[in-house]
Amino acid sequence: MKTVNVAILGATGAVGQELAQILSMRQFPLAKLKLLASPRSAGKKIEVAGKEYEVEAVSADSFKDIQFAFFSAGGDISKQWAPVAVQAGAVVIDNTSAFRLNEDIPLVVPEVNASAALTHKGIIANPNCSTILMTVALKPIYDAVGIKRVVVSTYQAVSGAGYKGMEELEAQTVAYAKGQELEAKVLPVASGEKHYPILFNALPQIDLFGEGDYTKEEWKMIKETQKIFREPMRITATTVRLPIMRSHCESVNVETHRKLTIERCREILSNAPGVEVLDDVASQQYPMPIYTSGQDPVWVGRIREDFSTENGINLWVVGDQIRKGAALNAIQIAEYLIPNMR
Repeated sequence: MKTVNVAILGATGAVGQELAQILSMRQFPLAKLKLLASPRSAGKKIEVAGKEYEVEAVSADSFKDIQFAFFSAGGDISKQWAPVAVQAGAVVIDNTSAFRLNEDIPLVVPEVNASAALTHKGIIANPNCSTILMTVALKPIYDAVGIKRVVVSTYQAVSGAGYKGMEELEAQTVAYAKGQELEAKVLPVASGEKHYPILFNALPQIDLFGEGDYTKEEWKMIKETQKIFREPMRITATTVRLPIMRSHCESVNVETHRKLTIERCREILSNAPGVEVLDDVASQQYPMPIYTSGQDPVWVGRIREDFSTENGINLWVVGDQIRKGAALNAIQIAEYLIPNMR
């Protein structure tokens, strides 16, 4: 198989480090790996597959002879450096929201719309983590009977807010054990005016509020799903942060165009790429974040009929948002493109 040179921009972050580890775990056809970050992170050492790499400060020369550049350093950084990488000949697979809704930039989930990646002009956008998990579960249902409407409520881990979100939950746990006040500086939004404790709490705000009093995270799920499926699917979303360290959960209510029995739904989901069904309520078997963290599949359980509407199905969807929701999805896009490279 053809080998390729890879750069990771944002290599010291949670997604960047996951990217590096998954490249090794999947035996990605890697010829050369370059780890990039801001000047303040330059010089740090990261071990990948038993080999130590030194993180370099990103510069105009960073992308020479690079075939794939994975970006996960924030939207402004992507907007600054993606054109530079493309000009140098790299394909940029971007994990930020910088390019997701650009009409001429494909938004790709390989299990859903892999061929869209072939239309790229140098940049491919990785969808929002919650969007990825939901669309992987929706795709087999969409193909079988069509989808009329989706109502989704998410229960998202603090790692979705990065290392600082994880550190805040840990610090509050320690403080509670010591009988100290719970200090909040990061959640629900680091740049927001107010912060609330996440420990023993549920925060019905992920990102800033926008149009119609929906948060940016909620609009991401709506608009990105419509773009991925290439139709104005009716979707509404409510996104909530819970004191979970890793793996997002989603309650997904699907109204289909044609009737889909629960037995048939379980069958098509069980045979769908990237999906694992765990659905045995008699023995209390269903997906949970504590058991899905660090795993690649999108897990689906609690599959049952919605009796309030004619063609309604309820799903409980759980997946590691740092893996399939970010790093793994980006690497799968590159793996799809490699056989088509000249």
